[in-house]
Amino acid sequence: MEIFVSLDLNDRQAIRLREIAGEDKLHLHGCFDEGAPIEPSFRQCEVVLGNPPADWIAQAPALRWVQLESVGFGEYTDLNWHELGDRVTMTNLAGFFTEPVAESILAGILALYRGIDRLVCLQRDKDWQGDALRTELRTLKGAAVVLFGYGTISRRLAELLRPFDCELIPIGREWEREAIDTALATADVIVSTVPDTAATRGAFSRERLAGLKDTALFINFGRGSVVDEEALADALTAGSLGGAVVDVTLSEPLPDGHRFWTCPNMILTQHSGGGTADEIDRKLEVFSQKLERYRRGDQPAGTVDFLRGY
Repeated sequence: MEIFVSLDLNDRQAIRLREIAGEDKLHLHGCFDEGAPIEPSFRQCEVVLGNPPADWIAQAPALRWVQLESVGFGEYTDLNWHELGDRVTMTNLAGFFTEPVAESILAGILALYRGIDRLVCLQRDKDWQGDALRTELRTLKGAAVVLFGYGTISRRLAELLRPFDCELIPIGREWEREAIDTALATADVIVSTVPDTAATRGAFSRERLAGLKDTALFINFGRGSVVDEEALADALTAGSLGGAVVDVTLSEPLPDGHRFWTCPNMILTQHSGGGTADEIDRKLEVFSQKLERYRRGDQPAGTVDFLRGY
């Protein structure tokens, strides 16, 4: 069997991957940009680890399984999966980033409530304001938190929030406009962790953002498509929203002129929320476990359902 790898690895990680592959033939490459010409060896590989350019998938007749290095798979949704799905299985890293993302969300909320974002800038500028800031700081204890999307990340976040005695309002896949607007109207914190689907796209429209409390925090660690970015920037600039922590945006990297770079009361975490120092090492171990299942003829865990969109 031949395995194509599209990951940026150090020497130690490459050695570990060769151990995992055993007698299988490895084709080790770094990451490729969309639009890159197909690597000839890709056409003959049965298994892929990484996120290759989408247009390569249909050009690889030997391909049977793609293990993504991400949870998201938006770049592959336009492929003809009605045809490809009979031959190619794509799996993602569902659940892999649960702990770091949940901790990043909690850190962002606390940073805004306790003014850490502002204090870092004041330290940089050598500007001591001290007592003048005290009356503007808030605590998380007892806050009403809407969890828009109730997968593994929100469930872990709910555990982290328990010591703060927060009122948790989970909103899962089945939600109605009236129910969510009622919950949002009194929410202190709104956390979105939903994937990009037809149902979630644009869920936080200008109208819905206008219905939030002017002290509310909007937290987005799902997909950038869930919110009207211009409306969010307007609300923060006007002071009609208390703050935002944004990990995901419609365009990544964020363009130079984008308003999010200079929005007041926004923490922009640059899609780093799931990162850890041992991230690649852990991805290799997940691949090792799934590869063993694949060799036995079992279905690898985390199969992407392109008809559902997650």
